[in-house]
Amino acid sequence: MRKKLLLGNWKMNKTREETKVFALGSLALSALAELHGIDIGVAPAYLSLPVVKKYNPNLLVASQNVHYQPSGAYTGEISIAMLKEINITWAIIGHSERRTYDNETSERCNLKIKALLANEMTPVYCVGETLAQFEKNETKKVIKEQISAGFSEISSENAAKVVVAYEPVWSIGTGRNASSEIAQDVCSYIRGLLREKYGEVAEQIRILYGGSVKPENIKTYLSTADIDGALVGGASLSIESFKELINNMI
Repeated sequence: MRKKLLLGNWKMNKTREETKVFALGSLALSALAELHGIDIGVAPAYLSLPVVKKYNPNLLVASQNVHYQPSGAYTGEISIAMLKEINITWAIIGHSERRTYDNETSERCNLKIKALLANEMTPVYCVGETLAQFEKNETKKVIKEQISAGFSEISSENAAKVVVAYEPVWSIGTGRNASSEIAQDVCSYIRGLLREKYGEVAEQIRILYGGSVKPENIKTYLSTADIDGALVGGASLSIESFKELINNMI
């Protein structure tokens, strides 16, 4: 049985001091989640990664991005070795905002995923279509291309270690979330693609839904067969909302 996962993506929010307050406030939530067999974590800004690790070591902590090269002239980037030095073992790859604003491609994501797996780290690989693609009924075509490119040359053993997050771009931060039927249909399609490539290993891969997830709708999403958790933006920024999300997953 796949373990449920709640991952908060903080994007460019929270100072180190604000992060400390959240981390301390989430200690009880970590115990609650563990009691009910749920993995919970956050992806803060780079400067705040060690803060979360220090004040709540029981939270899963992910980087919001990473470079695939071990070092070099890549201004503004961060390497896997730098993350491992502060005990960060998870990284979000290919988030739609990275794809939109930083020209992130699925092929580049594939290089990052392979580099992370080679370093025994967990990639959270984001896929999803734009509003224009959704309205043209191109969702599954886009998803197929992203899954095919992202998992290129990745073995079955390593594929099982990847978390996939389906985030329709048109629902991120817009308040317009995909219905649970749409989300399940796409997540089921993703698992089907993975099953074609990896067989029964696909049943081990956790698939998250993200896009205007809130405490009041998370239970509906997780009640479906192929959604194993959520990648949450704004609703993960306050302790109160984060607690509600967890309670509604239980």
